[in-house]
Amino acid sequence: MLNNFLKLDTRGTSLKKEFFAGLTTFLAMSYILGVNSTMLSQIGMPINSVFLSTALASGLACIVMGIISKFPISIAPGMAMNAFFAITVVKSMGCSWRATLAAVFISSVIFFIVTIIGLREKIIKIIPKDLQLGTGGGIGFFLAFIGLKNAGIIVKNSANILTLGNLTSPAPLLALIGIIITIFLYMRKIKAPIFLGLLITSIIGLIFTSIGFGVDSTILMPKIPSEVISLKLDTTVFFAFLTGFHELFTYNPSVILLIIFSFLFYVFFDASGTIISLSNPGKFPKDEKGDIIGINRAFIGDSLGCIIGSICGTTPLTTYVESVVGISVGGKTGLTTIFSGIFFLLSISFAPILISLFTPTVTVSALVIGGIIMIQQLQYIEWENFVSLASVFMTLIMMILSSSITIGIAFGFITYTIATIAEGNAKKLHWFMWILNILFIYYIFFGIK
Repeated sequence: MLNNFLKLDTRGTSLKKEFFAGLTTFLAMSYILGVNSTMLSQIGMPINSVFLSTALASGLACIVMGIISKFPISIAPGMAMNAFFAITVVKSMGCSWRATLAAVFISSVIFFIVTIIGLREKIIKIIPKDLQLGTGGGIGFFLAFIGLKNAGIIVKNSANILTLGNLTSPAPLLALIGIIITIFLYMRKIKAPIFLGLLITSIIGLIFTSIGFGVDSTILMPKIPSEVISLKLDTTVFFAFLTGFHELFTYNPSVILLIIFSFLFYVFFDASGTIISLSNPGKFPKDEKGDIIGINRAFIGDSLGCIIGSICGTTPLTTYVESVVGISVGGKTGLTTIFSGIFFLLSISFAPILISLFTPTVTVSALVIGGIIMIQQLQYIEWENFVSLASVFMTLIMMILSSSITIGIAFGFITYTIATIAEGNAKKLHWFMWILNILFIYYIFFGIK
């Protein structure tokens, strides 16, 4: 039945190969369980409930993706979106996490609608490619900055705003060791380098605390869990978006649109770009024009995953570039993704040990390496074009200095528009770009009211 449905023989694979490919992909992605739980717990969301929602949403979404798309592409909460969710929307803009989940649900439904009616490809062509690339690169820098700041490697300074922290302190030292270890593993092409980096860093952290080094640290260090397996399920965040609708719609309409658009913008371009980029190493079947056969099924699968995530109570889900590690060991069908989903579901029982080990100090390496991977796309920008140069620069600098992904995107879009007009090419700007600029200008000057 599996062979007929997923065409295992046709694609030259087997149940055994798909199983190990799914396990490998899960190990490469599993760091998100600790990272997402830790980051969202810092804004008041129950850490055990977030862990459950992350694991359950990832598991269910992967299974749905595998069945619908038949491609070895796994999905889970996006790394950049948890930072945007927690730092920008909740902390900076003052939204509650329930209201923000309501915005995630709305953006996910819109994402699904524009996918099934065929608008996804058309909209991708409207947004200038360099702005898409610049936004992705900016988010990479933003992720790394958040990680370094959370660990105390970068700290506040009254004279220079920011400066280097005390690297001999337990938390910054452990985080720095973790970054070095993960880079080493990545460069040596070790499988699941981010996950292994987190595991090794956690063990070193446990050694630190066992000898009394870091016990009194203000930044959370790894500790031995009180229990290894737990069947206690905290469902606090499940369907929490329903109670957040009322608060969300008390805000200024332009602000609501900006929040929803920011979530939509990220999942839209990140997911689409990842699926397309994975098509070459994955050697997915293509037609005579070179287009991936059945790519729309993959688009529908990841958009459904976003809805599943919002219902479970976590940040937007997206396709993971780490899927390439499963592809590289022989994964060729949706069965790989289904197995990844099963492993995510099995991880639910191990919440205590993962939460105790993957603390903010430990997960810095995942944020930094994730940032490094994301900025690779900047190489494809037309740097000799001043319009692109100026808009991408403003996106990067404002996103980092304002600690806001939305503000970075806003300045990038506005700069692109102004530079294009100055160049004498205003007619090239699509009407949709003008609408976005009006919203961004209003947001920059008046903010959330």
